[in-house]
Order: sequence, then C-alpha cells, then structure tokens
Amino acid sequence: MELEHVFWGNFGVRIGIRKWLFCLFCPHLRQAGGDLIQPRYHLLVPAGQVDTLLRNFLPCYRGQLAASVLWQISRELGPQEPAGCQLLHSKKLPQVREHRGPLTQLQGHPPQWQPIFCVLRGDGRLEWFSHREEYENGDRPLGSTVLTGYTVLTSQSEYLHLLDTLCPESSGHHTQEEPDPLLEMPVSFPLFLQHPFRRHLCFSAATVEAQRAWRLALQGGIRLRGTVLQRSQAPAARAFLDAIRLYRQQQGHFGKDDVTLGSDAEVLTAVLMRELLPALRAQTLPGLRGAGRARAWAWAKLLDAVHAAVLAGASAGLRAFQPEKEELLAALEKTIRPDVDQMLKLRERVLGRLQANVQGPLESCLRRKVDAQLPRVTQTLLSTVEAELAAVQTLLTQGMDRLSSHLRGSPSSTRLRKEVYSFGEMPWDPELMQTCYREAERSRGRLGQLAAPFGFFGTQSLVFGAQDLAQQLMADAVATFLQLADQCLTTALDCDQAAQQLEKVRGRVLKKFQSDSGSARRRFIHGWLLCIFLPFVLSQLELSCKAELPEFEGDVLAVGSPALTIEGIYEDVIRGVLLQRINRGRLSTTAPPGKSLSLILELKNALGASNMSCTLDGCSELPWDQAETDVETEAQRGTCSRQPGSSTEV
Repeated sequence: MELEHVFWGNFGVRIGIRKWLFCLFCPHLRQAGGDLIQPRYHLLVPAGQVDTLLRNFLPCYRGQLAASVLWQISRELGPQEPAGCQLLHSKKLPQVREHRGPLTQLQGHPPQWQPIFCVLRGDGRLEWFSHREEYENGDRPLGSTVLTGYTVLTSQSEYLHLLDTLCPESSGHHTQEEPDPLLEMPVSFPLFLQHPFRRHLCFSAATVEAQRAWRLALQGGIRLRGTVLQRSQAPAARAFLDAIRLYRQQQGHFGKDDVTLGSDAEVLTAVLMRELLPALRAQTLPGLRGAGRARAWAWAKLLDAVHAAVLAGASAGLRAFQPEKEELLAALEKTIRPDVDQMLKLRERVLGRLQANVQGPLESCLRRKVDAQLPRVTQTLLSTVEAELAAVQTLLTQGMDRLSSHLRGSPSSTRLRKEVYSFGEMPWDPELMQTCYREAERSRGRLGQLAAPFGFFGTQSLVFGAQDLAQQLMADAVATFLQLADQCLTTALDCDQAAQQLEKVRGRVLKKFQSDSGSARRRFIHGWLLCIFLPFVLSQLELSCKAELPEFEGDVLAVGSPALTIEGIYEDVIRGVLLQRINRGRLSTTAPPGKSLSLILELKNALGASNMSCTLDGCSELPWDQAETDVETEAQRGTCSRQPGSSTEV
C-alpha cells in the first residue's frame, strides 16, 4: 500500500517522531481517495487535536446558528426590498462539464510517467483509470480526489521551484544515487495539481490543445468544490462561515484568507492543518530521508496522510453534530419568532448606546487607517466586476444573435436543435466562459497588493466569487431567454416573424440583465469591502473598545436568547459605520456596453426542452442549497457517486 512506502520506505520518518504522533486505530476510516485504510497502516495525527478543535468550535457554531435564524426571521418580517431579480433563476445546478481523455501520470515506486485514462466528473471529482475500457466497464478507478483547494500549474519550472520552497534547507542537493524523476523526462504539456496539505498530482497531456482543455476543466472543478458554502443561502452555511471567522479571531487571526474554501469538514481540516503545520515541520522534516525535490515530494505525501486523518475526524465530528444542529434550528425557530419584535427593539437600544461609546475610537481608526485606501480598493473591485459582467453581456448577446441568425437562414431541424442546446450550455462551457473569468484573474495581483496591508489574503476566494457571479448571471439570463422565447413562438409564425420575436425577447433579456447585474455588482462590492476592512477594524479596536462591552451585557442577557450577544451587536455597530463609509462613494449602477412551419415547431420544441426542470444533461431537480449539501456530504465521506452529464473528451 502506498502509505507504507511514504512512512516506512525510502522516505521513512525516524522512529522517535512516533512519540509526538498519535495513531488512530480505526479500520472503518477512509482515505480521501476512498480506499479502506488497513489497521496496520495507521494514519498519523496529533493526539486530541481534532477533538479539541471541535470542542472549541462548536460553541461558536451554536451561537451563530441562533444569530442566523434571527437574521433570517427579521428579513422576512422587515420591509421588503423593492423590485427583486428581473431574470428567472436557473434551475440548473452548479456543475462542471464532464471531461475525459488520456493523460500520463507520475506514479509508482519509484515514480514513473505512466499512461492513464482520466475523468473529471460533473461534481468536480477527478478519477483516473489504467485504461479507457475500465472506465467504460464501470470498474473502480486507480485513484480519485475531490479538487477542493488545488491549484493547476502548467509550467514545469514553476512546479520545480515550488518543490524547492517546500524544503528550502535541502533544495538543490540532488545526488547521482537518487536521481530526480521529474528531471529525467522533461514534460512538454504538464498539468501539476498542487495542494498546500495534500499530495501533488502530476499529469501530462499529449498536445497543447488538450492541456488547455484540461486546465480550464480542472479550474472549473476547483472553483465548484471551493465555493459550495459561499453559494449557499441556507442559514446553517451562513452560520458556519461566521463561526469560523469568530473562532479564528479568538485565536488571533483577524484577517480573511482562503481557509473557508470547501465543505464544512474541509474548512475545519484546513484550519487545523494550518495550526499544526509549524510543529509538523519541526518534528518531521529532519526525519525525512531523501534529498532535494524527492524529499519535498515525500513531505507532501506525509502531509496528505495527516490531512486525510484530520478530515476523517472532522467529518465524523460534524456528522455526530448534525442531529443536534437540526433540533437546534427547529427549536430556535419556535423560540425566536414569537419574541422577534422585542429582541430587535432591544438590539436597537443597545446598539445606539454602544455606538455612542465606540464612535470616537472608531472614527479615529477609520480616518487614520481606512479612508485613504477605501476609494482605491473600491475602484479596483468595481472595475474588475464591471469588466467581467461586460464580457458576460457580450457573450450573451452573441449567443442570442446567433440563434436569430440561424433561424433566418432556415437551417435544418437537426442544426437548429444543436444551436439551441449549445446556447443553453453556454454557462457551463469552460472555453466560452473563460473570456469572462479571466477578467477577475487579471485583477488578482492588484487587489492583493491593495488589501494585504489590511490582513486580507483571500484573493482566491474573491476571484472565485466574481467568477461564480458571472456564471450565475449567465445561467439566469440564458434560462430567461429560453423561456420567454418558448412563450412567444407560435405555429402561425414563419421563420422571419419568429426571428423578429426573438429580437424582442433579446431586448427584454438585456434590460433584465442590466438591472440584475447592477444589483449584483453593488452586493458584490459591499460584501468584499466588508470582508477586507471589517476584520482589520475589529483588530485595531480590540484593546480600546472590547473592554467596555461587559457593562452592556446585562441588558442582552436579560433576553435569555443565544441569538443576541453583546459581541454580535458590537460587530453590527462597526459594520454599520463601515457601510456608511462605503456608501459615501458613488458606485455606478449602469451596466457597461457591451421560414417554414416545421422549423418553428422544431425551435419551439427545442426551447421548451432546454427550459425544462430536468435539463438536457440529466441534472437533477434539486435546489441549489440541496445540491451544495450533497457536495458537502460527499466531501466528508470521501466518496462521490457518478453523475450523468454532458461531457467533452480529448
């Protein structure tokens, strides 16, 4: 078994290290890849660390579940926002297009480049087989992984440099007795999947076209797996993310980074792995045999084993908490809803008194630390999202125009159905959507430089959020066009008349898109400005203002509900003042510029089929939140079922 080679083979660790590590003797646990771990190959994890993390985190989670329920009920009972979304909400689940084809992979002992057949599933899970026939016969894969947290590198020199940084004390020390397999055979079209806490996956494509197709597909899978919690509107997802932030603030980590990418168990695992990393380095790196990059590769494998053990423990802990969470949410709904008016009135009274106390230090902090940089960060976010949404509008317009053009040209029925299907698949086409996604990528460096002084290192999360926004708006616009077109077409129209109707639908959809994109742009900028500046301001006021909170605590405790806490009201004060600062700037809300009866029947049938809840690629009718829950659960189990879907093959 491969774990045996990692720890007890050429890259073994010293026996003394085992005194620091705790052996989990649980034969029912599974690796991230899904294979049973035999008892004699114990996963190594620091004693009690997972239990300690859960014991400290779950109280934060319970408190934020209560706060989230109060927030949701207050929104339901409060004044409704004017004019909601104009576009229809797409019923298609977030997905990646299934992608498959031959690759070569660096694997084995000693590692060698070997041919495989690789498959990227629609849920963002990567699998590889010895031969294509094994995949077609439904055999178990040689290996598999969920793509959460990975980064795709297509430069061999860049990857080798990354290996050098993993073990800097031994970089460059390559001996003749231990040749480096990565250097023996230069790779023409590499695809390196790097993860901070998991083993690296090294693939190679046959052509530059195949390499690009795989890169785009893999990046889509990484984003899908990474933003499952951020996309969810469920109170539990909101509560979990808030609880992670508060837990980390208690540990002294106020700035936001990319630790919240992934499912709940994956996020907890990443939090603990970051805490463990310094000790793991100090205790295990001296005991790793090998030299240079081979030693760095062994270090990544060791981290992978620890990561698998922590993920298994975090998953088990969250599954055990699930019944309590469901009971708690039901109880909170029953207890909060009858008293919500009283609770909100009390909150407003305490908030007003508290704001008067912290106003001076808060204003001073904002003037000295924030006001000078806020306009620059705002403008950079604004230009980023505007460029991306302009690309979405251009792509959408081209797709609608292409449909009208084909209809005027009297295409065959088969061609017409194909065009409608292609239009419906636009939001999930990685090649087409890349023109939109790359606008967010281009701003990564600039945003990172501006936000880093405020302790914000979550640029990957920000980029993913912008790309998710682009895909969602494209999916909603496509769904709206297909439904409106289906409604306006009748058998009495000839091809020219039908094309004229599509032109009218096109105008309506673009107006709706401009309205929704303006609202989405405001929400996106406000949300990320708060992510950048709120933790920073809280950290700056930690000593001067937090000490005064106990004198306000009596009023809040009198309510007797965990939904109201003085710490939560204090953060609301800071958040409210920050939003006032943000709204002083003028965020633009104007969207940027950007024949025969049988054929009409074919078009109408195709449009109707594309707009059905059960979509052409076989996705289920689950709502988005339910789909995200499924992904989250699969990540915790370490297994994902095969899902049908449209696919591409190289």
